[in-house]
Amino acid sequence: MSDLKREGLAPQRSRRIYLLPNALTTASLFAGFYAIVQAMNQHFEQAAVAVFVSMVLDGLDGRVARLTNTQSAFGEQYDSLSDMVAFGVAPAVMVYEWSLRGLGKWGWIAAFIYVAGAALRLARFNTNVGVVDRRFFQGLPSPASGALIAGLIWVVTDLRETKWITATGPDLAWLAWAITVYAGITMVSNAPFYSFKTFNVRRSVPFMFVLALVLVFALVSSDPPLVLFTLFLVYGISGYALWLWRWARRDSDSSSSPPSAGAA
Repeated sequence: MSDLKREGLAPQRSRRIYLLPNALTTASLFAGFYAIVQAMNQHFEQAAVAVFVSMVLDGLDGRVARLTNTQSAFGEQYDSLSDMVAFGVAPAVMVYEWSLRGLGKWGWIAAFIYVAGAALRLARFNTNVGVVDRRFFQGLPSPASGALIAGLIWVVTDLRETKWITATGPDLAWLAWAITVYAGITMVSNAPFYSFKTFNVRRSVPFMFVLALVLVFALVSSDPPLVLFTLFLVYGISGYALWLWRWARRDSDSSSSPPSAGAA
């Protein structure tokens, strides 16, 4: 028995720091910072792409840490701080500079709601690890929220360049306001969003699954801005759809159950 156990003290958490997962987290943080800089310079397409790059890197660092058995308490906290910059501050600055500035106080209030939602969502996620159902996120995850905002900016910018639309960011200010507030509030909601954490890369999968994955990559590559924005818009609504489906099913089950017998 260790000295800590003999003295009745809680064991200290590991203070080890591993290079590979934290290097990926640093790259994700850099992409988020780069998005902020590009948004301030009015280069919104580059800023949007940087958010999506940060999202990919953020998805890799945790999986690499688990696959290489290099998880650490430091990495968990560093990842959350990186997420706050890349998916909290960066999308808010982007959408404010792109569209919300002309709305005055309503613009920066919407941006702040988004930032506050991201901070609260990350804090709740860190404190609820091991408590909630691993299959679902409680509220919209911050990377998906950031992708929703970045996707809106990217798809409108791309459609303007291809002459499909003539609207600019300020022309879509109230649409951007609604999506920003929606994303901020949904991050702190109790709506369940599928987490994809039950997917095991080491487990064998049917051939049709591999074929479907190839088709998804082909679809995204055909028109990245439009397809990515559509995918994350659908995902951003899916939590409420699942919530309503569960509520309707529970209500149906309770109404169809036989009444309990009364006392004799």
